[in-house]
Amino acid sequence: MAGAARKKAMETLGKGMTEEVQRWGCMKQNGVSLRYMMEFGSKPTLRNLLISAQFLHKELPIRIARRVMDLETLPYGLSNKPAVLKVRDWYLDSFRDLRSFPEVKDPNDETEFTQMIKAIKVRHNNVVPMMALGVQQLKKGLDPNVDYDGLDEIHEFLDRFYMSRIGIRMLIGQHVELHNPNPPLHCVGCIHTKMSPLEVAHNASEDARSVCFREYGCAPDIKIYGDPDFTFPYVPAHLHLMVFELVKNSLRAVQERYLDSDKVAPPVRIIVADGIEDVTIKSMTILELLIQLQWLDTGMAFPSAACMLGISGAIFKLSLWKDMEPMRISICLGWEIHRNPCLESEALGAYIVEG
Repeated sequence: MAGAARKKAMETLGKGMTEEVQRWGCMKQNGVSLRYMMEFGSKPTLRNLLISAQFLHKELPIRIARRVMDLETLPYGLSNKPAVLKVRDWYLDSFRDLRSFPEVKDPNDETEFTQMIKAIKVRHNNVVPMMALGVQQLKKGLDPNVDYDGLDEIHEFLDRFYMSRIGIRMLIGQHVELHNPNPPLHCVGCIHTKMSPLEVAHNASEDARSVCFREYGCAPDIKIYGDPDFTFPYVPAHLHLMVFELVKNSLRAVQERYLDSDKVAPPVRIIVADGIEDVTIKSMTILELLIQLQWLDTGMAFPSAACMLGISGAIFKLSLWKDMEPMRISICLGWEIHRNPCLESEALGAYIVEG
């Protein structure tokens, strides 16, 4: 059934493009660890930049072709929704750009290639909200009397799709950032070699409180505990988004819980604790729930779509080195256990992440 659907959908692309997408989409993609990106990017020589561009010239078409194939075979007719077709066309345009670009042989080619993938990254800036719009378009056409089993297939697709998107954007962003002549202190591309989780948690929490203030006119206090001198290598923007989304949900849940109460809403406590192999970040009020997350092929973790849609907590595994045990970051949020919108199909349209 899936094979027939894929065949019918790919007919709309033209025979030549269909064969090209399928050929590249069936190739094996190569994982890139955070450790390798740090070591390789620590010396962004012309030779290393050329090697990086040559790798991306072959790797990005594989990853993008796989996303095109996925977008063509979504269940319940989601592939045919205007917003999803728009996203597919963006990926097809990027695939064409990459495949039409000649082999990267010298620094001039590398410079032109970098500008091209930089434009690709910008082209895909609105992929997530556009996919959310596509899901909303799908919801309008679903029969309310039919049980779609929670649209599990779409949940699984969104998890794969968004994590792959983050991986693609990380690879492009890392290469582009290596051209920065004046990188920030302790930064190798997008990676901060001495990232303070306490500082990231503070900044993310302030942003989350601002959203809560804008929505409700007030927000619970946030108290953060931990060693300010503790650091480890990671991508600050990714951790910021993880903490921001989950703390934002926690603030909302607590605020709504005490909205009509005479009692003062309790503070949200964030505790950052470092161990030999683990880092734990807990954000909690009263109840806790832990949910296993999935791995990113770049060696980093990111919340699944279900978690981002309202489940109260998560465990983040950050595998920094291949020869070490995974580093864990757990984030536990309170009260959300009472309201779990990720079990409802209409919550699918709310998954908004800038990867």
